[in-house]
Amino acid sequence: MNFRSNLGSICLLFLLVCVAEAAIFNVVDHGAVPGGLKDSTKAFVDTWKAACASVGPTTYVIPKGVFLVGPVTFAGPCKGYIHFTVQGNVRADPEPAKFPSDNWIVFQHITGLQVSGGGVFDGQGAKAWTQNNCAKTGKCHSLPVNIRFNFVENALISHVTSLNSKLFHINLLACKNLTFQSVNITAPGNSPNTDGIHIGNSNGINIIDSVIGTGDDCVSLGPGSVNINVTGVTCGPGHGISVGSLGKYSNEENVSGITVRNCTLIGTTNGVRIKTWPKSPVGAASGFIFEDIVMDNVQNPIIIDQVYCPWSTCNKEDPSRIKISNVSFNKIRGTSATKNAVNIVCSKSVPCEDVKIGDIDLKYTGPDGPASSICTFAKPTLTGVQNPRIALS
Repeated sequence: MNFRSNLGSICLLFLLVCVAEAAIFNVVDHGAVPGGLKDSTKAFVDTWKAACASVGPTTYVIPKGVFLVGPVTFAGPCKGYIHFTVQGNVRADPEPAKFPSDNWIVFQHITGLQVSGGGVFDGQGAKAWTQNNCAKTGKCHSLPVNIRFNFVENALISHVTSLNSKLFHINLLACKNLTFQSVNITAPGNSPNTDGIHIGNSNGINIIDSVIGTGDDCVSLGPGSVNINVTGVTCGPGHGISVGSLGKYSNEENVSGITVRNCTLIGTTNGVRIKTWPKSPVGAASGFIFEDIVMDNVQNPIIIDQVYCPWSTCNKEDPSRIKISNVSFNKIRGTSATKNAVNIVCSKSVPCEDVKIGDIDLKYTGPDGPASSICTFAKPTLTGVQNPRIALS
């Protein structure tokens, strides 16, 4: 997919929509009360029903102020394109027990959506983080995601903030042609499972010129992620920009066409990463470009990990059967907080194919000598600067 043409088409879509006079629906007019004390959920839902039923372009307005809102679903299809304008602070109840499912704000079955306005979706997740025992149980999906986009097409999300989510900040499922531009995603580095943007079974997603700092992956790409562009993103704290983990479940969709370019990672526990589980079903992940990336004191700046097993519940000797191919790491520079700055650990069952590594300059910041590398079950093509030198085995 051509990134510029895709983004241009979305911007043209909203330019044409704005030419027509839009009907305006304000949540305060439907009973929402600013101040953050009275629950405004019903007012938000009633405003949406009116806006979605309106013919032609529509503006949904959350004005300045703090609005306490429980789980709410903004569902289509709607009769016109909707500009969802968030100027204020939409705040969740801090008590996880107030959420009967893993949803808070949900947009679904909508074609033609713009979300902007400079406002904040505040998940108030601190209490939930203390109750998250995912690392011990492996069950990570009981807490609400800040914002879900399910079956949404042709959307632009810009100039909004997701703050302190209880679990993931933003989750995409079965979406097509969405652009996130100039979004801000923030949670402390010790907040568990607060992935910035997680993408699954979606095609044509752009994340550009955004700042993401979380307690987990800044961007995570799950099964079925196709034609994804991540450009101009500053990531940190967090676990880096990750593809996977892949191969945990049967019948996962393949991953292809992933570009991560012109990004900066600061103090993250990983840089750019592809990870698959051991003993996985058969699958494929191909067509990766990681290019022009700055690493600032990053652990594991470049990593392919096909023995990913975070809770030590699997046999790493039983190899992954996810075939990784056509991967390019190019123009990646900066500093590594770990000695092995490049870790290419592929599957002994289906070795990586067509891996290219060029112009890598990563300096180790520790005391025990220069940066080094690991490369197993892959025979990469090496060009340009190689620092560290790729150790083939």
